[in-house]
Amino acid sequence: MDPGIIIIVLAAAAMHAGWNAIAKTGSDPFISISLIGIFGGFATMTLIPFVPAPPGELWPWIVASALVHTGYKLFLIQAYKAGDLSQVYPLARGTAPLIVTIVSILFLNEILGSFQIFGVIVLVSGIWLMGVRGSATLGRLDGRAVFFAIATSMFIATYTIIDGLAGRIAPTVLSFLVYMTSIDGIILSVVFLSVRGTAGLHQIAPFWRQGLIGGIMSNTAFALSIWAMKSAPIALVAALRETSIIFAVLIARVVLKEKMTGWRIAAALLIATGIIFMR
Repeated sequence: MDPGIIIIVLAAAAMHAGWNAIAKTGSDPFISISLIGIFGGFATMTLIPFVPAPPGELWPWIVASALVHTGYKLFLIQAYKAGDLSQVYPLARGTAPLIVTIVSILFLNEILGSFQIFGVIVLVSGIWLMGVRGSATLGRLDGRAVFFAIATSMFIATYTIIDGLAGRIAPTVLSFLVYMTSIDGIILSVVFLSVRGTAGLHQIAPFWRQGLIGGIMSNTAFALSIWAMKSAPIALVAALRETSIIFAVLIARVVLKEKMTGWRIAAALLIATGIIFMR
């Protein structure tokens, strides 16, 4: 993989960890994640006049991606409600690259070298280790949390493949991003109002700045990943993007003052080793 693409994907991973850290600071995962998706969608909506309109054949991909992204956020909310963030997040993100790799090899005719496949396996192993043994208390994972984390990974794998293929046929990455996230924001707004009603607007009003910043970070990370998948194998980009767990651990340690255990350090080293083999 080209070094420039690696840097771009690592930047996307850092931003992804950043918006998840913003979501973590909220006491209500439903409000935090909904706010980031809604504000991100309405922020990109302002760019519609300045990007090319998607061709007809791209619209099914845009709608499908928006629906899957919404499902991803809703299941992620349930996972965060049921389990510890430091374990749920790696489990959800760590399973997806393996699914994407298998689908890419079997159905998308993407060819990966032996070192690259080994790198993906090592990287995913590191993320799983972070999820299973990486919490500060090493507590046992709740079965409901595991279910929603794995279900979330299915959504991640699905939208990764959809977005990677759609990005290759879109006139520009920005065009696909703007229309998809705009629709996603609208759907999330409807879901939020259906669940919380108009009273929910008063709950989210004080946090609009965090929502806007998190939404911009989320969309920027998404755009960088789609751009990378136009030139590099989807499976490699998907796996490399999940190094966001390293950035998440650093943020948790430096900003949130969470404990850095030996298991977390070992998992981070496995992830870094996977990156080297992928390169």
